[in-house]
Amino acid sequence: MSRSLAPRVHALRWLVLLLALLPVILFAETPTDTGTTGVGFHAISMRDPVGGGSMPGYVFYPSAQAKGSTWHGPYELAATADATALPGAKPLIVLSHGNGGDDLGHHDLATYLASHGFVVATLEHPKDNFHDKSGVGHAEVLAGRALQVSATISAVLADPQWKNLIDARRIGVTGFSAGGYTSLLIVGAKPRFDRFIDFCRRHPHDDPDVCGNAEQIKQQLAQRGLTIEQYFAQLQKDFDRLGPTEDSRVKAAFVMAPLSLIFDQAGIARIDRPVFLYYGSNDHVLPPPDNAAKIRPWIKTLTGYKVVPGADHWVFLAPCSAQLAKELQTICSDPPGVDRVAVHKQIGADAVAFFRKTLTVPTP
Repeated sequence: MSRSLAPRVHALRWLVLLLALLPVILFAETPTDTGTTGVGFHAISMRDPVGGGSMPGYVFYPSAQAKGSTWHGPYELAATADATALPGAKPLIVLSHGNGGDDLGHHDLATYLASHGFVVATLEHPKDNFHDKSGVGHAEVLAGRALQVSATISAVLADPQWKNLIDARRIGVTGFSAGGYTSLLIVGAKPRFDRFIDFCRRHPHDDPDVCGNAEQIKQQLAQRGLTIEQYFAQLQKDFDRLGPTEDSRVKAAFVMAPLSLIFDQAGIARIDRPVFLYYGSNDHVLPPPDNAAKIRPWIKTLTGYKVVPGADHWVFLAPCSAQLAKELQTICSDPPGVDRVAVHKQIGADAVAFFRKTLTVPTP
């Protein structure tokens, strides 16, 4: 299957709710870029700590030699393949894509951060990507995503090509949707999967994909001798069995439109590092009142948040090329009045400011 199908229709669409919009924080004018460099990129491969296979990804890094853009599949990357890297240790940011996405779906954020002095590593999560979503809803993905981010950190820190370019004391994560959920896990959050039960009881007819089929699911589980409560209890045990999802090497998280329905206040209160939260006011995939807006007051370490006025879920994906826009109109389009290019300029500026502030070198 072509890479052009990367950000396929979201497997979490069952969370759609037509709820009232929240008050929004309007964007400030994007600061003028200063001190930027060119960007190089290089394909990498890491071992999946869950399934044992390989995980593809990319490293983006500052370069004085890189010029112009490079077409890579349907993506126009503001980077040059294998350009010579600028020497010196830099902060590392690991980027986690959303459900059914890929390792280049947020290429513009990766290149923006790299042009401002960061090394950025991306990865494609096994069994939760555009060509294989067979693990969605299972512990191997729900816990495995965070373990795969940690494995990516370990891989680039151990690789002779990258380790001298990275300051291991300054590591951050960023992610969108399921990648936002992953980022929250990395900085300490703990999910409770039985929260799905209460959600579907309160909203049994809002979405036919899951909650609308609750009785059918119960019947299928009954044939296996399981109740819905037992099923989620087992999922929780499977999640815990895979080991801790928190990574103490990560010092900060920039989180975009996270799947956060499955966190309660106690689970979010476990976060002990700086978080910046972004979401759209009109997100119909992960509605804010049950997701980002709900957890926002629970994050004790929240350094800031922004709500994109009128924006739906997909605004956080990189602006689409003409090729992608023809194939994937739904996720490449935005509501009237929402300028995705302008939104991403602001996201990039905010991410740079956040990570520069939070990834400071500790005093000896």
